[in-house]
Amino acid sequence: MLSWAEGALFGAGGGLVVEAVVTFGRLHAWQQARHAARVAAEALPRLGAYIDLPADSLAALFRVVLGGAAGWLLHGELAGVFAAVAVGASAPAVLAQMGSATTVADALQAGTAPGTAPAAPTTPAPSIAPAQPGPPGFDPARGEAAP
Repeated sequence: MLSWAEGALFGAGGGLVVEAVVTFGRLHAWQQARHAARVAAEALPRLGAYIDLPADSLAALFRVVLGGAAGWLLHGELAGVFAAVAVGASAPAVLAQMGSATTVADALQAGTAPGTAPAAPTTPAPSIAPAQPGPPGFDPARGEAAP
């Protein structure tokens, strides 16, 4: 089990790792666009077309903060550094899942068991008669030839 400080630190590191991967993807797309422009003898694309520094920096900051928060919240459940980094890397999804979790008491108060859909009212299925009459002597209600 990790301390709360270790959980927060390694969780933030997981958020930072994810942001590094996202930034690398943008840099790789810029590199590929530059190579394609060189081959086609076109103007080279600017880095600013692929990375928006203010927006991307703010998103990175929040990803690191969310990773640290997830590591701090779950520090008692984390058995090691790798688990803390994984929680930090998946922090937005983990925290969204925790926020939308239904407790057993809430589910029972709503009248349904956890993990089940409310029961639909049962009505008898209407009988469907064939659009065209069958051969002579055919009884559509019984699905067979009449006596």
